[in-house]
Amino acid sequence: MEQGYGIMGMPGTGFFGMLIIGFLAGYVAEKTMNRDHGFFTNILVGIAGSFVGGTLAGLLNVNYYGFFGNLLVAIVGAIVILWIFGRTQRAS
Repeated sequence: MEQGYGIMGMPGTGFFGMLIIGFLAGYVAEKTMNRDHGFFTNILVGIAGSFVGGTLAGLLNVNYYGFFGNLLVAIVGAIVILWIFGRTQRAS
């Protein structure tokens, strides 16, 4: 049976799980990319990263499940977002 997702849904997590994943992914991406953001920015970057990472995983046919799968995908997506943002800032 196919599981449905809301617009803010991540497979295998609830709303608070999404916030925790967002914060952790944003924090790891922030430290990996040597940036300095605040708490809420980390959450937003991590949540956006989960969508970017989920899209990339779908395009590459990579399956991920549960909390740790979502966390890993969100970290990768958040790093991609910060990398792209950094590249556009340097070009300006």
